[in-house]
Amino acid sequence: MYDRILISTDGSDLAKKGVDHGLALAKALGVDAIIVTVTERFPVFSSGAGYDLAWSDAALSEYAQGQKQAADGILLGAKQAADALGVTAATLHVPDAEVGEAIIAAAREGGCGLIVMASHGRRGLGRLMLGSKASEVLTHSDIPVLVVR
Repeated sequence: MYDRILISTDGSDLAKKGVDHGLALAKALGVDAIIVTVTERFPVFSSGAGYDLAWSDAALSEYAQGQKQAADGILLGAKQAADALGVTAATLHVPDAEVGEAIIAAAREGGCGLIVMASHGRRGLGRLMLGSKASEVLTHSDIPVLVVR
């Protein structure tokens, strides 16, 4: 049914449930997986009065290094879980990107027939206040999405 599955993770305990479910599905179907984590751009806040902060190259570099280290750790743990199950899995870190867009793009570029990700399943005001990457992917993806809760 699916030739390859993209599994998205941010390293949280909830995302681990999505990774475990995605890997179990990949194993059951005998297909490969791509495990992706996305790190967002350096947050820049505007005062609205024309006084924006200018960050030094050193601060931006330190942020990028920290994001890469975090992503490497997240992907290492997920790759070890895949190896333990005997699932062939590639890992991918997409830096400086909008999460939902990057997940969809990675699935398309990787030739994935399914995206697996976790979600808190918040509704109403909770979803509005916190946002939902899963909701964003569901809304914009033409690739089927399996949401694990």
